[in-house]
This record gives sequence, structure tokens and C-alpha cells, in this order.
Amino acid sequence: MSLNQLYLTLLVGGLVLLASIVGTRVATKVGFPSLLLFLLVGVVLGVDGIGLDFDNVELARNVCTAALAVILVEGGLTTRYSDIRQVLAPAASLATLGVLISTLVTAVGAHLLLDMHWQLALLLGAIVASTDAAAVFSVLRVLPLPRRLAGLLEAESGFNDAPAVILVLMFSVVPFVLDPEGAVTDLIYELLAGIALGLAVGFVGAQALRRIALPASGLYPIATFGLGLVAFAAAGSAHASGFIAAYLAAVVLANSGLPHRSATRSFAEGVGWLAQIGLFVLLGLLVNPHDLGSDIIPAIVIGLVLLLVARPLSVMLSLVAFRIPFREQLFLSWAGLRGAVPVVLATFPIVAGVPDSYRLLNIVFVLVVIFTLVQAPSLRIVAHGLGLVSRDNTREIQVEAAPLDVIDADLLTMTVRPGSRLHNVTILELRLPDPAVITLIIRNGHTFVPLPDTRIAVGDELLIVTTSRTRAAAEARLRAVSRRGKLAYWFDEYGHPD
Repeated sequence: MSLNQLYLTLLVGGLVLLASIVGTRVATKVGFPSLLLFLLVGVVLGVDGIGLDFDNVELARNVCTAALAVILVEGGLTTRYSDIRQVLAPAASLATLGVLISTLVTAVGAHLLLDMHWQLALLLGAIVASTDAAAVFSVLRVLPLPRRLAGLLEAESGFNDAPAVILVLMFSVVPFVLDPEGAVTDLIYELLAGIALGLAVGFVGAQALRRIALPASGLYPIATFGLGLVAFAAAGSAHASGFIAAYLAAVVLANSGLPHRSATRSFAEGVGWLAQIGLFVLLGLLVNPHDLGSDIIPAIVIGLVLLLVARPLSVMLSLVAFRIPFREQLFLSWAGLRGAVPVVLATFPIVAGVPDSYRLLNIVFVLVVIFTLVQAPSLRIVAHGLGLVSRDNTREIQVEAAPLDVIDADLLTMTVRPGSRLHNVTILELRLPDPAVITLIIRNGHTFVPLPDTRIAVGDELLIVTTSRTRAAAEARLRAVSRRGKLAYWFDEYGHPD
């Protein structure tokens, strides 16, 4: 690739990225997952649009698998253990038994209704069996659902990718020979080994990050995210489930009380969005709309089997041992959105050389698009109809977490180093320029709101909120007092940068 080609590629990639980000705002407002927009961007760039010819399925499979790992790590790092703690058992049942039931029921439907060969039918069932966390929560984040129900959906979406991937790989063998006993053994090993490796990397990584003082705070989010990818790669190298290892490692790291949690969460969300955009645009490039006509009806048929039979049966049978109200089970059945994972999994049998498997990609693509358009906008209506969203909630006080850039403010943090003349200076004596204010002090692991007569001490971590206009003056005052004490101006010290 020449230098000019590199510039052109980066220009196109940057424009696509910016267009996708702007379009995400529109998608969120109309109430359906932005994945459809990203897929559309890929289709527009493809052969039937602008004309970019991309047909390297193996490259797409590899890149998208890596992107899925990134998305799962992001999902784990943004998951609160307190939200999923009480629903781990039912979520695990949905992610294993539920996926198996959904796979078998959908496969039977594909075999009987579409006269599909058993290998293709089982592959199709496994491909569409798992729900997609990104698709589900891009819609559910605007619904005030009960915490247990939202946590159950979140945990299921994080766990059920692994069993689906394992089943797809089992059914992609050529020539196809079904060995139920061996399949169950492999499934149990991959899940248990993936869980063990994920938890181990998470715990060891958390202990290491607590004891290692990195030279820059920006390295903590990178190190945390890197540990999630290490769990994914290590599990994959051990022929275990890398997806469940990545998710669990990230959950452990996110809930271990590590420093810079807010920065880590923001970094993870940004990388996760980048992975989603790249993944869906690439998948959109891979599909040619002129080849989809003959697969629209089969996709609708399989989608109806999945939505009206397979998903409800899998939910009800998986949760029979748990006290989940029937109306919540109905909502779980309807909220099982499909997104990135099924489309990516559809590339696995193509790479493996399964006969007629390219048809699966077309069916799954159409199914995801059509049924996302049907299900996603209706989730609010279904939730209200089932009484899961109380009308009183809309009349309660709404407390919003406004981003600092929206209110034109900056959050500054600084640590009082040994030798700093800030030591023993009171908040009042510090005299920060109005409206800058020290909102919190972290001292010896304890956080408190300072009073005017509170004295600053060596080792304190100060959190200062100021406006963008007064930020420079606030920083200068802090430097001045740190150098010459509270009477810094008397010594002509005004805190100019060195």
C-alpha cells in the first residue's frame, strides 16, 4: 500500500467513523439499536452501494471475533456485581440450558419447515440462540425496569455467547458426525475452563494493579482492559471459552475497587463503541443485498419460530426452578434481541467449508434486521403492558448525572506530594478563584467533604470542580501555594508553569 492509499484509507475510515457516531444519536432517539445503522453504512459502502468489494470471510471472521472479545470486556467492565449477584443462577441457566433448548427447537423448525439439512438446521439454531448485550441495552437503558430483571438480561447476554460459539464450532465439522456424549464433554470442559481462567486472570490482575504504582493514571484503564484480552487469549489457547473468560475477568476487575474506575469505565465504553462500529460496518460490507431476495421468506419463518416458540420455551424451561414472575418471563422472551453475535457466528461454517453455509449468513442477516426493527421499538410498549414500568416512576424526582462538558465544568485531581507547602493550609486559606471548589478529599482511603477550616495534609488526593474559564487560574493558585505556602503572592509567586 502506497502512502497516498494509506491517507485515502484513513480518510474514508475516519469519515465512516464520524458518520456512524452522529447516526448513533439519531438511532437512539427513534428507539432502536444503532447496530442497524452501522450495518447500513457497511451495505452502502459495499458492492451494491459505493462499490467496495470485500469478500474475505476468514478475515471478517477473525476481525469480528476480536471485536466481540473487546465488546465483552467492555460489558464486563461496566457491569456492577451488585446488579447481577442475585440473578447469577437463573442467568447461567438461561445461558446454557436456554441456549441448548433454543438451538434444538429452532433446528427442528428449520428442518421441518424449510427442508434444511440437519447440519445446516443445527448450525442455524445455534447461531441465533444467543442474545446480544449491545442490542438489548441500547434500548433497555431508557426503560426503568426492575433492577433484578435488568440484571438478569445483562448477565444472560454476557454469558450466553460462549455456549453458542461452542455449539457452532461443534456443528461446523466437515464431514458432519454428531457425537452427543463427546459434545457434552467438550461443552462442559470449555465452559468450566473458561470460567476458571477468567476468574483467575481477574483476581490476579486486580491484586497486581493494587500493588503496582504506574507512572501515569492513563495506564490503569489500558492495563485493566488488557487483562480482559489476556483472559480471552489465554482461554482460547487452552481450547476453552475465551468469551466467557473475557467477560468474567472484566467483571472481577470492575468490582475489585481498583483506582481510576471512572476513567476505566469511560475508556472501555469508547473502545467498545469503536469495536461495535467496526464490526457491524465490516459485516455490512460482507453481505450483498442483491443475494438476499430468496432468503427473506426463510428468514421470516425462522425468526417467527425463534420469537414465538424457541425463545419462550427456552425461557420458561430454564427458569422453572426459579421464582421468576410469569410476566417477567414474558418480557424476557420478547426482549431476546439478536445483534452482532449471530451475524459473526454465521461466518464460522463458511470458513470451515460447510456446504451451502453462505445461505446461513444471508438468512441471519435478514433475520437480525427485520426482527430488530419489530422488537426493539416495541419493548417499551410491552414493558408497560406487562406492568413492569410503574406509572409512578414517571412522576418521581429524576436525578440526572450531567456530563461536565454539558455544564462547562472541569474536574481536576491532584495529590499533595511530600514537601508541598499545601500541607496544613486550610480550605479557606487556599482561596481558590471563584467558582473553583474542592469538593472531596481522599485521605488514607477515606473520602470526605472538606469544611472551610479543614486542613490539607501530605498524601491527600484533592478533587476540584471548576469552570473551563477559571481552570487555568485555579491550577496557578494551587501551584503557587504548593511552592511558597498560603502567602505565596507576598513572595511574588503566582504559580506560573515551569
